[in-house]
Amino acid sequence: MYPVYQSRRVVIGPYIQGQSGHMSAITQPDSASLAALTKTIAQLNTVILGKDAQIRLAIACMLARGHLLIEDIPGVGKTTLAQSLAHSLGLSYQRVQFTSDLLPADVIGVSIFDRNDSSFHFHKGPIFTQLVLADEVNRASPKAQSALLEAMEEHQVTADGNTYPLPSPFFVIATQNPTYQIGTYPLPESQLDRFLMRIELGYPDAVHERLLLSGQDRREFLHTLGVTLTPEQLLTLQAQVKQVHASAALLDYVQAIIRYTRSSTKFVAGLSPRAALSLLHAAQAWAMMSGHSGVLPEDVQAVLTAVVGHRLVPASDAALSKATDIGQHVLKSVAVP
Repeated sequence: MYPVYQSRRVVIGPYIQGQSGHMSAITQPDSASLAALTKTIAQLNTVILGKDAQIRLAIACMLARGHLLIEDIPGVGKTTLAQSLAHSLGLSYQRVQFTSDLLPADVIGVSIFDRNDSSFHFHKGPIFTQLVLADEVNRASPKAQSALLEAMEEHQVTADGNTYPLPSPFFVIATQNPTYQIGTYPLPESQLDRFLMRIELGYPDAVHERLLLSGQDRREFLHTLGVTLTPEQLLTLQAQVKQVHASAALLDYVQAIIRYTRSSTKFVAGLSPRAALSLLHAAQAWAMMSGHSGVLPEDVQAVLTAVVGHRLVPASDAALSKATDIGQHVLKSVAVP
């Protein structure tokens, strides 16, 4: 649990006044959408037991229009979480099993010659869906992994000189096995940077593992899940996330974090401007989910490890080998303004 710091703000009706005295209107999400969001979290917790924090991070990632990387050993519920999200949000869903012989065309699609009209026709691949699960993404070659880059960044794909838009909303949830396992390829930094968050599910605690052992297979619950948040509500919430106010003092805090990573000798390279925006947008999503009318330092702290843990490469310090260690180190090293 991250420490909670007192923020320097004054709440006046629907406004938040920062240190600069600047007044900014806040667009509050409608109560129906927030209620649907709460119901979605509760439903997901009935399938993925004991992982409320990871579920909230996954939803915050989607609210911030980001893509999610789930890294863990096989069998802890990575695929089940992705499928549960698709069911609960009413999104069209495709799963692509990444293997060593996977080709980019297997993901994007391929042009096939039609002898009837003597022309090529593009047949769309599984990427043309609202939520695509790239399962075990690091078991495919770098060439196949690169097929996701344009889709994740620009929500479109290019094939044979033609550009095809992807559905909206569009998300990639990728699962990744630890790199020490046989048959894995490390994801390049450019690919990792496209994921707004990386999370780990980890082993269940004793209480929830007993429920798993003595109860129904959680995958069977997928067929009973209803749509608790429609794609239209999701798009509305995404638009409202960017309206969540971030005061000048809060932006000072985010910039201090970014500056520290760039100047510290603990890391090979610091966080990029895209990472800074990702941290802010994720904090805005977390603030909205938490019922805050503006972003607080604890909102930044809640999402920081998931946002920066896969972007920062330790220089040589073995004590920072895990994402959680990296996140805690940055939080302890940067004071709240």
